[in-house]
Amino acid sequence: MKTIFVNESAQKRNWYIVDAADKPLGRVAAAVAAVLRGKNKATYTPNQNMGDYVVVINADKVVVSGNKGEDMMYRHHTGFVHGLREFSFNELVARHPVDPFRRTLAGMLPNGRLGRALMDNVKIYAGSEHPHAAQNPQPLEV
Repeated sequence: MKTIFVNESAQKRNWYIVDAADKPLGRVAAAVAAVLRGKNKATYTPNQNMGDYVVVINADKVVVSGNKGEDMMYRHHTGFVHGLREFSFNELVARHPVDPFRRTLAGMLPNGRLGRALMDNVKIYAGSEHPHAAQNPQPLEV
């Protein structure tokens, strides 16, 4: 028996669109991460970028359950002394509407070169308008 590997350049890539309005943050991000990895295809290979392109619209209207809007904290360090900055989910959505979705999705992808390459295949927009209509994206049910 031989294992057949598909070349990344020969892989057929589709475009999908996801409307994240009024849907749970984790469920939408998990579905998008699976499509980005290529787990919906028979040619899935864990160490290759075999996934499809995904356009996420209305990322600012994603919801979280319970008190997570106030309790869930996003942190980063500026690199200076006492430079730890933290924002709640609601504050971060007000400042950067797509950042919570981007951070959640990046946490579901591999760390390293492959994960960064996969993040290039997702286009996240706060509103319902996007410039990828020419690619004719298919709707992705979440």
